[in-house]
Amino acid sequence: MPTLVAQAQPLRIVPNTAFSVGEELYYNVGYQFVPAGTGSFVIAPETVRHYGAECLDIRFEVQSLPQLDWLYKLRNSYRTLLDVHGMFPWFYEQHNREGSYKRDARVELDQRNHRAVSNAKEFSIEPFTHDIVSAFFFVRTLDLSALAQQAQREGRKDVIRLKHFVDDELYELSVRVLGRQIVKVPAGTFKCLIIEPIFSRGGLFNNEGRILIWLSDDERKIPVKVITKILIGSVEAELVGFKGVRGPVAAKINDESVR
Repeated sequence: MPTLVAQAQPLRIVPNTAFSVGEELYYNVGYQFVPAGTGSFVIAPETVRHYGAECLDIRFEVQSLPQLDWLYKLRNSYRTLLDVHGMFPWFYEQHNREGSYKRDARVELDQRNHRAVSNAKEFSIEPFTHDIVSAFFFVRTLDLSALAQQAQREGRKDVIRLKHFVDDELYELSVRVLGRQIVKVPAGTFKCLIIEPIFSRGGLFNNEGRILIWLSDDERKIPVKVITKILIGSVEAELVGFKGVRGPVAAKINDESVR
């Protein structure tokens, strides 16, 4: 396996006021509106170093309730090491178990030399190639409203296009902004911006249809609600609690259920 060497200085700098170490987001997950599981996004309380680069250690997990595994067993976990300064990944791994579907990956991303190492094989990648979780956190740093206005002026639907690496290949990921909506979830009521990621392959689930995400319409851009389709129907995740966020969640218009 080749040795990856990270440069001492950031490859790029992306301003980030959305999230930082110690952020924890918790979700209830339902199938067809029936409570069926839990999920979480957690950023470790301290940064780690990977090939010399300072990184956020981000974990995403979702699982079905044990008593419902007979219907559709779901155990998905992801980890990405996201460069603190440049908002790109140096490493990711994922383990998906959805019914009979299975996917495992462990990938080093040499962003300096534009190479990925997966299963002891090397692959060419484009600058700042993402995994699916790092792409989502990168999108949280963006001024999506301004990008949507620019896209509209230019006659585009997509506000941004990224490359992400999955199953040892590069695929395109684009994001569209669909509008605004006030939504009520167990964590409270939030003003939200609705976005739609368009995957050519490889999302957070083995999905077969649209994915809609409601982000808090403020600097934090917390994912408040997600709806997607899997093999047995629609999955809906709703925010039930959060802590350790980087600053005030201005989009929250009541204060119940916050922890």
